[in-house]
Amino acid sequence: MASEPFDKRSGWIWYDGAFVPWQDAQVHVLTHGLHYGSCVFEGERAYGGEIFKLDEHTARLKHSAELLDFEIPYGTDEINAACRELLVRQKLNDAYLRPVAWRGSDMMGVSAQHNQIHLAIAAWEWPSYFDPAQRLKGIRIGMAKYRRPDPMTAPSTSKAAGLYMICTISKHAAEREGFADALMLDWRGRVAECTGANVFFAKDGVIHTPDADAFLNGITRQTVIALAKRRGIEVVERAIMPEELPSFDECFITGTAAEVTPVAEIAGQHFQPGPVTKTLLEDYMSEVQPKKAEAA
Repeated sequence: MASEPFDKRSGWIWYDGAFVPWQDAQVHVLTHGLHYGSCVFEGERAYGGEIFKLDEHTARLKHSAELLDFEIPYGTDEINAACRELLVRQKLNDAYLRPVAWRGSDMMGVSAQHNQIHLAIAAWEWPSYFDPAQRLKGIRIGMAKYRRPDPMTAPSTSKAAGLYMICTISKHAAEREGFADALMLDWRGRVAECTGANVFFAKDGVIHTPDADAFLNGITRQTVIALAKRRGIEVVERAIMPEELPSFDECFITGTAAEVTPVAEIAGQHFQPGPVTKTLLEDYMSEVQPKKAEAA
């Protein structure tokens, strides 16, 4: 299944209010979202048949669309219900979900104020984002050539498809050099994030993570910060410069796809997955599991 092209798979995709056969869920080649990047999306995980923090993901999807100057024509409850029903139709318990919204093909040009807004949701099995054996030892990360843009030049708090163009370029370059991912700086030269995950460091039992002022403040990032504070672990959100990396003992990244993944190296700087990383990895995996209702 992992090697099967996504357009050749079977099952169902929720598309503009109806469930359609997987291979029939298509768009026209002159779709505005393809040519001009007017597209937003979410990445969600289901564990044991329940989608983790679905409300937060749907709210972010709608907010991302607003930042790109369009409104998704479906309410939160309808989107949530479609996600849950899709899991049932796909017969999935542990899965990845991809809601995606875009401007259609009614008008072609930079201005497309009257284009229909489409929404589709797909779900499939997607295990660990990184090789499981490598993940436990800690992944190796390189340094990206491109930087996260100044928020005055792009809507950096949206999960917009166009913002991931430099992420794909950076991840490909890193993989060609034998790394699993790449660390990106922001336009000021500060540590920002990886190509699809937020980054955390630890030293002397204290967690340090970049201020989320130039990149997406991930839902997993927020969850892990809350879990750390629940443990009484101090979390410092601040500007981190790349020359500080040798001062840290531990490093890990977070994201819906990456979950909590230890890092063993960033461009020659080595880290040892330690107690802070291991504790939060375990706490996060416990947190995402469906909670049984307490007895009355």
